[in-house]
Amino acid sequence: MARPQTYPKADTRTQWYQSKYPGSTMNANVGVIHTTEGTDWPSYGGGTSAPTITAKPDFKAKKLLYRQHFPVDKSARALVNAKGGTETNTLNAFQVELIGTCDPATHKKWSKAGYTHIFWPEAPDWALRDLAELVAWLDKEHGIPLKCTVKFLPYPKSYASAGGQRLSAKAWQAYYGWLGHQHVPENLHGDPGAFPIEKVLAYAKGVKPPKGPAPKPTSSIVALASGVKPGARHKQVRELQQLLIKAGFGPIKGAVTDLYGPETQRAVARFHDANPRYRSVGVAHDPKIGPTGFIALQKLAGRR
Repeated sequence: MARPQTYPKADTRTQWYQSKYPGSTMNANVGVIHTTEGTDWPSYGGGTSAPTITAKPDFKAKKLLYRQHFPVDKSARALVNAKGGTETNTLNAFQVELIGTCDPATHKKWSKAGYTHIFWPEAPDWALRDLAELVAWLDKEHGIPLKCTVKFLPYPKSYASAGGQRLSAKAWQAYYGWLGHQHVPENLHGDPGAFPIEKVLAYAKGVKPPKGPAPKPTSSIVALASGVKPGARHKQVRELQQLLIKAGFGPIKGAVTDLYGPETQRAVARFHDANPRYRSVGVAHDPKIGPTGFIALQKLAGRR
């Protein structure tokens, strides 16, 4: 039986990219949620990085407006899909981008500037209910299960794989249901943060959602392990490298790895050159990160 390939509520004309990027045929059984980290329709480079569908809040009408970019059972392009690696875009993944932010720091900045927006970890019920209609339609028409077996971590802890939420290639290939960009292998992005997926799925099932507001992200600042020092191997070195790169002190050739090697030491020295209060006394180009410097680096990288 032929299944409908476009969502009835979606605009399929304004940013329809299927004719330009035909993609691969697939049977969608996974839903991937992204946030755009913007307040208006993205251009997606003319379709080069577009998801299957985008949702924009209409605050006056209290509903979501949709633009669909590809048919449901054709691969979208919003995930990193490395050549020769694990299939991501092409592995039965329906992708929805939600216009707004998952980053508490961006939410605070936009609120202060007076920008009307949705901070998706604390999205209003009307937006979650509207999204749930799409999720329920995808279950009915395409069989994307109304379930989620992964944890959505708050941003920026959800960035890269520092929080341990990123699926392995094997786990990703075996997954059915809903998850976030933060869970997809070969990718680094941490959206949609601490997304209230339980509420969306409850609305989609027509049952009463969990009581109370969506949980607020907890602090993601962590302490420096004593074993993190030049020349040593430690699992937290990976996190250190990711933070240095995100804060603008990269590149770090060979990252990400657990070795605190010369490239990492040079990046730490660049951090200290820009933030001399955290370097060791009397050391001109300090390659060793200290406990207070590590906390400062996390804040520079966007953690709160």
